[in-house]
Amino acid sequence: MYAYILRRLLLMIPTLFGIMVLNFAVIQFAPGGPIEQIIAEIQGTAVGATSRIGGSGAGDVSAGSTGGGTAASGDQGSYRGAQGLDPEFIKELEKQFGFDKPAHERFFLMMKNYLVFDFGTSYFRDETVINLVIEKLPVSISLGLWTTLLVYLISIPLGIKKAVRDGTRFDLWTSSLVIIGNAIPSFLFAVALIVLFAGGSYLDWFPLRGLTSENFDDLSLLGKVADYFWHITLPVLAMVIGGFAALTQLTKNSFLDQIGQQYVLTARAKGLTEKRVLYGHVFRNAMLIVIAGFPSAFIGILFTGSLLIEVIFSLDGLGLLGFEAAINRDYPVIFATVYVFALLGLIMNLVGDLTYTLIDPRIDFEAREA
Repeated sequence: MYAYILRRLLLMIPTLFGIMVLNFAVIQFAPGGPIEQIIAEIQGTAVGATSRIGGSGAGDVSAGSTGGGTAASGDQGSYRGAQGLDPEFIKELEKQFGFDKPAHERFFLMMKNYLVFDFGTSYFRDETVINLVIEKLPVSISLGLWTTLLVYLISIPLGIKKAVRDGTRFDLWTSSLVIIGNAIPSFLFAVALIVLFAGGSYLDWFPLRGLTSENFDDLSLLGKVADYFWHITLPVLAMVIGGFAALTQLTKNSFLDQIGQQYVLTARAKGLTEKRVLYGHVFRNAMLIVIAGFPSAFIGILFTGSLLIEVIFSLDGLGLLGFEAAINRDYPVIFATVYVFALLGLIMNLVGDLTYTLIDPRIDFEAREA
């Protein structure tokens, strides 16, 4: 097992490197780099997320930052809207952003820094990227963790019940609800919840903004816990409604596959109760793929499923940070989040494989590779 883990860890290095090369290359061809963003602000034509981020400007850019962008040339014509600006000013911007170096040199300098988790400083926030990520992480972890837990707590019992009562009226009705939940995007549920329960048109039971109240620090411990769950209820509910369908079907199909196996027929022939057969024999085998997928499911929900929910409920998390960074061409934030997300994804895939062996020790990945 240790040899298998070592091989997987070593394989992560070229995989992560390839992911970063591909993303860096794509960024080189993306129009409207950070220098164009600064020029647009100077010309008064800045639009999008840049105008919502305070403290932006040429003076906030840290020297020596690395990233993608338009190739440096020092020519006004290389940047949209640069006509009439001093060429020396453009060259100074290129030097501050690090675009006075060739693309390959910028890339390898970036990767060298990333090896020691030095992600540089945001172009437009005048703050280190690692501090930004740490600041936004609690919101995204709250959404991802509670959503994943509730999805599993709902999907597994429901999937088992559907498998046991396959073809019955209960199975048909719940399948209809699952299909509806899977077909309607989470953000539409979020809007409906706001209208119904957050002072939209009907009830005003839940807050609309933020993860905590303004007086959170003044509350007692019990009050802080209650305030936290009061704020997180609607966002998590919106994500759960749109996220439990696939896992429910996976659980049902996995149980149906195991129920038809020979060992189940043998256990029943021995006179074991249906409950003993189901939870003493079938459950362990059927839950193998479901439970082992928990790490990957958590990462998927944490980093990809909460962007619109964060926007709708004004939750300042990693999803909103990444969106604003992409709009603003804030390359240190973009590449750092890609690097961290890709690294976590690769690690979670390994954790998922190891979880298989914890649930069923009979699984031996080294024997399969031999």
